[in-house]
Amino acid sequence: MSVGILGTKLGMTQIFDEAGAAIPVTVIQAGPCTVTQVKTKQTDGYSAIQVGYREVRPKSLNKPKLGHLAKSEATSLRHLREYRIENSSEYSLGQQIQADIFSAGQIVDVCGTSIGRGFAGNQKRNNFGRGPMSHGSKNHREPGSIGAGTTPGRVFPGMRMAGRLGGKQITVKKLTVIRVDTERNLLLIKGAIPGKPGALVNVVPANLVGRQK
Repeated sequence: MSVGILGTKLGMTQIFDEAGAAIPVTVIQAGPCTVTQVKTKQTDGYSAIQVGYREVRPKSLNKPKLGHLAKSEATSLRHLREYRIENSSEYSLGQQIQADIFSAGQIVDVCGTSIGRGFAGNQKRNNFGRGPMSHGSKNHREPGSIGAGTTPGRVFPGMRMAGRLGGKQITVKKLTVIRVDTERNLLLIKGAIPGKPGALVNVVPANLVGRQK
């Protein structure tokens, strides 16, 4: 696994390429992140670094977390994330990781939390079709049959029904970095990513397997 970066989704816009075609992009405030811990195979059994992001007031964190951050002389950081790498000796405590670790044209995976929709019905949650809308029909948006009767006499696990929609961790893979603004630490990534503006996202280089075009 490679080193990624934590960031904040700012929203979506569009830019134009040299041919004048519009490209929908998501703007991400990428970092800066601070290295808060360096793990080695000798001390921890594997090689990794831990980074922190989004400074908050010290009173917003508990004492164990503040004590952990004090070892790297980092400020009060809300979010911590670990990245496994081959050689962690290339990094040091307090080192800053910024958007310049990515380049235009690079393929990345973006992980975030989807927008929570609350309790949703069968049609909206599972993309089911509706019943007939003609006069006399009593099955407009009802779920329909959820199983047989006496045999098996129960509803099978995993039956798609109404329930909570969204608010889950979603990873969108193989997105393209269109532009990197190193001065403002911005990433412009083609396409949509999970979450609403202001949501925390994790951007990592994609793990490409097989023949690439």
